[in-house]
Amino acid sequence: MTSPSAAMPHHIAIVMDGNGRWAKRRLMPRIAGHRQGVESLRRCIRACAERGVGVLTVFAFSSENWNRPEEEVSGLMELMGKALTREVPELRKGGIRLHFVGDRGGLSERMQRGLAKAEADTADNGRMVLNVCFNYGGRWDIAQAASRLAARGEPVTEAALDRAMALAHVADPDLLIRTGGEQRISNFLLWQCAYSELYFSDRLWPDFDEAALDEALAAYAARERRFGQTSEQVARVAAG
Repeated sequence: MTSPSAAMPHHIAIVMDGNGRWAKRRLMPRIAGHRQGVESLRRCIRACAERGVGVLTVFAFSSENWNRPEEEVSGLMELMGKALTREVPELRKGGIRLHFVGDRGGLSERMQRGLAKAEADTADNGRMVLNVCFNYGGRWDIAQAASRLAARGEPVTEAALDRAMALAHVADPDLLIRTGGEQRISNFLLWQCAYSELYFSDRLWPDFDEAALDEALAAYAARERRFGQTSEQVARVAAG
């Protein structure tokens, strides 16, 4: 049974996994897979906007990714810098508003300036919000929210924490997609995905195309979202 509200998710979150394995299978360096992953992200952004998705949140670089080989980390930072230069004008033209979510204190001053400028350049856009989680971790997010409340002397309640989270500017994800065949969320949006529908794809991220997105959307639309209620209660609400 499908709830009417499940027809199209307002907010999709994606763990873009499999770039390195995609490159390895082709006997290419891992950074080549990440470059191809940027192409896949560009395609996904366009497809989500065309389908009426309101918010897209992607896991670009986790707080744990600093532990990867130095060559790969430096390549990812360079790739982000180039993406800011090349992609932001297109996002601005396409009506996409950018938010970068994560601990900017661990980034270079040049990178911090680039992220801030990209946000400012797209601030007036309203077609879709694109949250790029960069140097982000779900546990960090909860800890920073609690620290923010403590600094203000506010009681730590669910509602107060929710308002202090890094994605407080958007509703929680309706659908969380992870590519690459792994079935875990890897410290991504731990607070926000409490009631998200989970969808795992065996496709590596560079191979995740519009057809794969539509498969995920179809699976989502077939589910009943109860939020702790019974099917009968959901049906009564849907019937008005």
